[in-house]
This record gives sequence, C-alpha cells and structure tokens, in this order.
Amino acid sequence: MVTQLLFGDVFEILEIHPKWIRIKDAYDGYESWIDHKQWLEISIETFEELKKTHAKQVVSDLAAVVRINEKEVQSILIGSSLPGLNNQHIVSVESQNFAFDGSFFNLNSTPQKNKLVENSFMYLNAPYLWGGKTPFGIDCSGFTQMVYKLNGFALPRDAYQQAEIGETLSFVEEAEPGDLAFFDDDEGNIIHVGMVLEQGTIIHASGKVRIDALDHQGIYNKELKNYSHKLRLIKKIID
Repeated sequence: MVTQLLFGDVFEILEIHPKWIRIKDAYDGYESWIDHKQWLEISIETFEELKKTHAKQVVSDLAAVVRINEKEVQSILIGSSLPGLNNQHIVSVESQNFAFDGSFFNLNSTPQKNKLVENSFMYLNAPYLWGGKTPFGIDCSGFTQMVYKLNGFALPRDAYQQAEIGETLSFVEEAEPGDLAFFDDDEGNIIHVGMVLEQGTIIHASGKVRIDALDHQGIYNKELKNYSHKLRLIKKIID
C-alpha cells in the first residue's frame, strides 16, 4: 500500500484491468492502483467541479458515518471530504445522496497555522502504517499531509515532495509550531518528516504518532537514549 483514499476523494482513471484500476488522486496527483469496490463513477463536469471544492468541508470527528439509505451505513474517518454538503447535512454527488452524521470543519481560504498543533494531537498514538492516512494507521508524510489538510492547505503526499515547498529556515531555533522538519539517510535522501512543536519538541509518525525532543542534530528518542533521525532541513510552509 502506498497511500489511501478517504470518503469524498476524487480521482481520474488512467488504466483499467479486469481486477484493478490505475488512478491519479485529484488532491495530490498521486498515482496508485485500487480494486473495483467502493467508488462511484461521475461525469467529467462533476469531477472538474469537485477538484475545486471537495476539500472545503472535511470531517473533524475521529470517526463519523454517512447513511446511504435506512439500512446502509458507512463509517468515514477524520479528514474525509464532504462534497456538496448542504444545510440538511446531505452530501450530494450527482444522483447519489449520503446523509452525514458527525462534525466537520469549514475550511477557510486562508490556512490557520495556529490550528495545526491542536489538530495534530488528534492523531497522537495512532499506529504507524506505510501508506496510511487515518488514526487507525498512518505514515510520517500522511500525518503531516492530513494535519495540513484539516487546516485548508494541500501538501504533496511524500516527505521528499513536501521538502520541495516552503521557506527554508537556517536554524532549528527559528522554527515555530507548525513548521515541518525533514530528515535524511546516509545517502542524503529525505526519508522522514515531522511537525515542530514548542520548546524543542516534534510530533511525528515513527512506530506511532509520538512526541520527541528535537535539536540541530535531529530527533532524540529518550526511550532509546539515542538519535533516531538525522535533521536535514526545516521548512516554513504557512506564515
């Protein structure tokens, strides 16, 4: 697994096989394969419209539900998009209606940096899962992407891609809560990302979403009594 789709995500079909479909996620451009279950075909016109608006309202509960009818209920998770949500909490996508039962964020056009830390704690202790993007399993770049999504800012999917945007800071002491720190391997490849907190700490997905010490060398794990990740650079994404 390289990534996950959440409820309300839209994608373009690139290639069709008997059991698998190759797709391109409209949110971050990520390409991957899915099977034929749990997706709804929409028109090109609806696709183009949802590309612009599908992440304007997102689920804020760790888990919520949508009702397809009186008997069919589907669980959806934090960060899921709610395209076409109206005042009656109905999500409408062409001829299909889903009754939403839960809480959601109305995302502003201007991302709110002060909310990043608060929302990151909603994933605290989530187990690590390569390609994951939910509280039931998440990887390092999926974690930072989802926290930023909950605040109205679209990050790329992978850590090395996220490291290519934003303003580079010269010293770790310049970092503010919400800035991203990137870490490399012995070959200089970006392999890890986390979000800076206050007072020399960082929240990141490593084994689980956890809080560790951060300094100019990298992430210090007090349990291991050693540095687990070597600091490469720090980026300010949102002012």
